Formats: sequence, structure tokens, C-alpha cells
Amino acid sequence: MTEEQWKYFCDFKKEFKQKIEEWKASAPELTRLQQEAARIAKTPDYPFETTVVYNRSLDDITPEDDIKLIVIGDNPGKDEQLAKNNRYLVGQAGKIAEGYFRRNSELGVDFRKNVIILNKTPVHSAKTAQLKTIAKQGGLSIAELIKESQIWMAEKTAALHAALGTELWLVGYSELKEKGMFCQYRDTLRNALAENPAAWNRVYVFQHFSMNRFPIDLADFIKANKKENAPLESNIHELGVLHRKEIFSI
Repeated sequence: MTEEQWKYFCDFKKEFKQKIEEWKASAPELTRLQQEAARIAKTPDYPFETTVVYNRSLDDITPEDDIKLIVIGDNPGKDEQLAKNNRYLVGQAGKIAEGYFRRNSELGVDFRKNVIILNKTPVHSAKTAQLKTIAKQGGLSIAELIKESQIWMAEKTAALHAALGTELWLVGYSELKEKGMFCQYRDTLRNALAENPAAWNRVYVFQHFSMNRFPIDLADFIKANKKENAPLESNIHELGVLHRKEIFSI
């Protein structure tokens, strides 16, 4: 990173930490609501340790690191919220992503060294769909917190993406569709990049790494379009633009 980019990243990280603490302090009832949502969904028992999760992997990044991607997941799951972790995409989906880039070395991406991982909201739930239950059971204040966190993450991520000049990958898009949980994130991100077409053209949308959906979807795209001989990076970008147009309608 350049000196200016490093300062921007450090400022982002500091502000992100502060917002996490503010959100946690403003909603002490979140643990109970997260437990209730998991119970309703019949999720196997697990320890609830962090309600709103900061990604400690951000603290491992150095000025010498070559950041190539900002990857946006949905929200922290069971593994991510454990106090021993407090890191994003460290569960099964993260292991799939890490393995995918390791196997496809021509992309030149080390998932743990060249990628900044963020989420659409840092509010934890075992499964993303449980956020709807948490918002409903928690009333207006919790619904507003989840909404505010999406707006904040989208605005700050858009600015970081533009400042670093990286690609931005939105992985997991079902809840970005109309009436989905992350419509607020979708609309805020698009508005934040409306005046920056260069940055917007580096935004790509994909299916999630979980359940191997990303590589399966990519393989289907390559086969359907007879692009077996095209470079992998080119195919990934084409698929990402295709899904971006589906989700953002532009």
C-alpha cells in the first residue's frame, strides 16, 4: 500500500473498532435475541460469545501487504463470533475460499494475505436468515441497529474500495435481492459509488463460498458459455458482472 492508502486503511480500521463497541454497548439484549433466533431455527447449541464482531484479521495487515481484493460476506457466523477467533470467514466457507485460491495460483491471490474481508453487517447470527428473526423479536431499536450497521458498512467499504483501488467482491447475493435482508446495504453501496464509475466497474457479485456455490456457479457459467479456453480471471470477472447486473439492475 502507498503511504496514503495505509493511512486511509488505518483510519477505517480505527473507526470500525469504535462503531463495533458502540453497537455492542447499545444493545445488551442481542445475546438473548441471538440465542432465541437459533432456538427457533433449531440450530445445535453453541457458545454465544460476541454479539457484534470486529474482524481481528484486519490488525494483521501491514503496509507491505499487497491487497488485491475486498471480499464482502454476509454476517459473522458461529465460528466467527467465538472470542478465540473474532475473525471473518474462518469457518467452512472460509476454508473453501482459501483452498480455491490456493489451487488456482494463476489468480495470484493468497486469501489470508491479499484479501480484506468484511461483511454486510457485523451483527452475529448462526445463519444469515436468523437476522430477520432477531430484527423482528428485538423491535424497532434492534431493527434500526441492523439497518444502521448495513448503511455504515456499505458507505465505509465503498470509500475504502475506491481509496485502495482494489476489486470488491460481494459473495452471497440471495439477501441482496428485493425484500432481502441486505437491500439497505445494496442500495447504499450503489449510491456511494454512483459518482465513481471506475470503482463501480471493479465491483463483482458472486454466489457464496459456502456449500461450494462459488466454484459450482463458475463452472456452470464456463460450460454454458463454452469458455473453457478463456483465462480463469476473465471468466470470474464476466460472471461477477453478470450477477452484478442481476442484483443492481445496471
